[in-house]
Amino acid sequence: MRKLIKEGLVALVLSLGVTAPVSAGPFEDAVAAYDRGDYVAAHRLFRPLADQGDALAQFNLGLMYANGQGVPQNDAEAFGWFRSAADQGLADAQYNLGLMYLNGKSPLNMFVSDPKSADVVKKIHYASAVEWFRKAADQGHALAQYNLGSMYLSGQGVPQDYAEAVKWYRKAADQGFAPAQYNLGLMYDNGQGVPQDYVQAHKWLNLAVSRYPASDKENRDRAVRVRDRTAAKMTPAQIAEAQRLAREWKPQ
Repeated sequence: MRKLIKEGLVALVLSLGVTAPVSAGPFEDAVAAYDRGDYVAAHRLFRPLADQGDALAQFNLGLMYANGQGVPQNDAEAFGWFRSAADQGLADAQYNLGLMYLNGKSPLNMFVSDPKSADVVKKIHYASAVEWFRKAADQGHALAQYNLGSMYLSGQGVPQDYAEAVKWYRKAADQGFAPAQYNLGLMYDNGQGVPQDYVQAHKWLNLAVSRYPASDKENRDRAVRVRDRTAAKMTPAQIAEAQRLAREWKPQ
């Protein structure tokens, strides 16, 4: 059961392009340079804005250092710029800090010869990841909400708590995030953190099937299989009700 439900933590923001503001100006020039592949110019234009405290410029510099675009790849630099933007409340930067703590790419990622000490560092990584995921999740960041749910599900950085996992999965699922919808459906199917409810399970699994992109065939096919297994335990009336709920669902 546990093996089936574990979707895994999502790590997407580090691979995205730079974030652009609405207004024109030096920042837009930097984004335009990035978009045409002139990463050196983009870095040169972002840097003074970041030094002046522009959170978006700081975040984008973090991305460029994380991905090695226009500069040598450097996790420490990426972390520093993400932290500067995160301290100003930028949710994407807070999420990326969580990822860096989770993946051992933070200042805590040091060589430790004592296995016991290594365990302590790992626990700190998890706890710090939870801290930053929560900050982003509280701002409505769907990926952070999903990852926070996954950490409650597995008990990483927090005591294992299925009800809290359901809470955070639901917030991300309500925004239309397919992996959260899939996991929420599984938790209803298994009665973990919520009373067992096949109608709700089928509804969320069906929504996940509809929202996984065609390029993600593996996860979509898995959601289809699990949904159909749930349907085999339901009456025709329950299936009809679940399908109605899925049709009427709208992202929040």
